[in-house]
Amino acid sequence: MEKRIELAHGAGGILMDELIKNVIIPKFSLRTAGGVGLDDLDDGASIPVGDYEIVISTDAHTVDPIFFPGGDIGKLAVAGIINDVSVMGARPIAITSAMVLEEGFPISDLEKILASMAQTAEEVGVALISGDTKVVPRGQVDKIIITTTGVGIVKRGHIIKDSGLKPGDKIIITGTIGDHGIALLAKREGLEFETELKSDVAPIWETINAALSVGGITAMKDPTRGGVAAALVDMAEKSKVSIWIEEDALPIREEVQAAAEMLGIDPLEVTNEGKAVIGVSNDKAEEVLDAIRKTKYGRNAAIIGEVKAEKPGYVLVRTSIGGTRILEKPYGEPIPRVC
Repeated sequence: MEKRIELAHGAGGILMDELIKNVIIPKFSLRTAGGVGLDDLDDGASIPVGDYEIVISTDAHTVDPIFFPGGDIGKLAVAGIINDVSVMGARPIAITSAMVLEEGFPISDLEKILASMAQTAEEVGVALISGDTKVVPRGQVDKIIITTTGVGIVKRGHIIKDSGLKPGDKIIITGTIGDHGIALLAKREGLEFETELKSDVAPIWETINAALSVGGITAMKDPTRGGVAAALVDMAEKSKVSIWIEEDALPIREEVQAAAEMLGIDPLEVTNEGKAVIGVSNDKAEEVLDAIRKTKYGRNAAIIGEVKAEKPGYVLVRTSIGGTRILEKPYGEPIPRVC
């Protein structure tokens, strides 16, 4: 029986890893332009040019619903690509965008989405320099798909990869966990809570730049599909180290935790759209944390764990009751079409 694509193939978990590594990557023999390339499977790639490296990342957005508490698909498309470039250590400077619209899509909704894209780009000083627009017959796409490509610049040799963790490093999360995915699912399912759940979607270059200005950053990753769990496992496996997380240190909003428990979802496996996971040398950790907390989107940042040499490739969580459990990469995102 012929194998076919499942929703989980695009969800940032184990099944997507298998698709990329076993089906997609082997078809391409040219996988680098001299810098970070396809084999690195990082948040972006790079092209060395003189004393600098141009960082490039591409992301397609199919979120449902397209308007959600805290944002919309336009804000998501721009913030998401800015963050992918930022966690490579590069200053984002420009984006391009391609939109596929369904016949019959309201122009008033398109105008709202474009306004969000413009506002988000202007917040960081990023220019939209090129784009493409296509329209397909009604029913051949669900409302709108937006693909963005981000371009950033960094001094040569200063790229931050997700594979640079060293024993002794501390792990910082730049804010609360699970806000985006839980907010979208609650909206999609029509669930209501006493406190409104809102997505964390935001462009976090200011936060990343504050951390970089202190120094000591060894690795960074954008915990989108697959959530913090997938990001941590990737970082541990690529860096050949273990990461030990303190459960009590995880910054999770009470309303998000309550909603997650009601829905039977682990917040650590849920997409975030305005956060970064950062590895930083032990001697700089407190200073980096303080710098992050002074930024608009870093006020709830926390040191959540440390890096060790033993048990390489594992992420272990010290629980609030004194035990230890292994944190695994999810098979697939528990909430489809979340980004």
